Amino acid sequence: MRTVLTQAIVERAAATNGIVELRDSRLKGLVLRVQASGVKSYYCEYGRGKRIWLGRSEVLGLSEAREAARKTLATVYRGQDPVMERREKRSVSTYGEFLDIHYAPWAAVNQKSHVSILKRIRSTFRTFLKTPLPMITMLDVERWRGQRAASGVKPATINRDIVAFKASLNRAVDWGLIEQNPIARLKKAREDKAAKVRFLNSDEERRLREALHERDGRKRAERDNANRWRSERGYVALPDFRAVDFVDHLTPMVLLSLNTGVRRGELFALTWSNVDIDQAFITIGASSTKTSKTRHIPLNEEAVETLASWKKQCDRNAILVFENDSGESFDNVNSSWRRLLKDASIEAFRWHDMRHHFASRLAMVGVDLNTIRELLGHSDYAMTLRYAHLSPEQKRSAVALLNK
Repeated sequence: MRTVLTQAIVERAAATNGIVELRDSRLKGLVLRVQASGVKSYYCEYGRGKRIWLGRSEVLGLSEAREAARKTLATVYRGQDPVMERREKRSVSTYGEFLDIHYAPWAAVNQKSHVSILKRIRSTFRTFLKTPLPMITMLDVERWRGQRAASGVKPATINRDIVAFKASLNRAVDWGLIEQNPIARLKKAREDKAAKVRFLNSDEERRLREALHERDGRKRAERDNANRWRSERGYVALPDFRAVDFVDHLTPMVLLSLNTGVRRGELFALTWSNVDIDQAFITIGASSTKTSKTRHIPLNEEAVETLASWKKQCDRNAILVFENDSGESFDNVNSSWRRLLKDASIEAFRWHDMRHHFASRLAMVGVDLNTIRELLGHSDYAMTLRYAHLSPEQKRSAVALLNK
């Protein structure tokens, strides 16, 4: 049967007596095959009696199926046999080869954090890198998970790793490299969603700010000495650090993070066009957020003063708020951050924990959890519930109603 395939038609399609095939009139060659069991699959028919499986409808959208069919037909037009091409792809022997040859190039185009994701996969699942792709089993992954848990790795970390691993294997299925994902039915480990988060107490925050101040003071003194040395030898002086509020990026980055709760990647990608100092808010664009949704964050006085001062000493033509020495986006500030924590005598505190610190301070002064969720950009309310224990007044007021 020939018809213009739409998503609604695909979802309603059913086979009551045997197998039903719907041929797309918009793209000749695209076929939706519906089995009596209810399984629906897309095929590309590229010649008489010649067709190739594209994927099942529950994992492959109609637009994706059309695009896959177009690529297949283009392959035929170039004189190549798509079946042979797929067999060549199937020749990938190990999971590691699959990552290098197929998944890494795809991730570079389709995933924002592809570098860190691939690094985590290769590191945490290194025992599978030499395993033939079709030989990976759920039992193997269950054993891997048990060993990780026994070594003290938190369930949340293990779950995050498995999600990345499972996603890569889903791609292998979609590309016809394996018939099915061996861990498709693997359930997440139980984790405490309301676990306490790490934030700075008042003394730690004071020490952190003092360490920043002392660091800037040291750098100013070092620059003074360098310029005296250059002056004595007739060299051109370096920019005077005493003429600006900040000696480099670290202090404004930390102050902005403490007062806005932005993710590190969002901070690195922040542009001056998304900073409104007069109206006191910043916009985190969808392209840099974890949830791909734009959000607006109001700025308190310290954040406004920090950005205003930092802007005065930045290049007027700068696009990014924070640029490295090459004029590009930072990818990390690990070395300077670790030295700062050491100077402040603060332990077990990550850069990401400044985000928790921001949310925890809001909860402790009575800000409702939904507002905190919106400011942090959480798509899942459960993520915000971890701060609930810091705002006990709401629960106390609710229970107090029973006194009446």
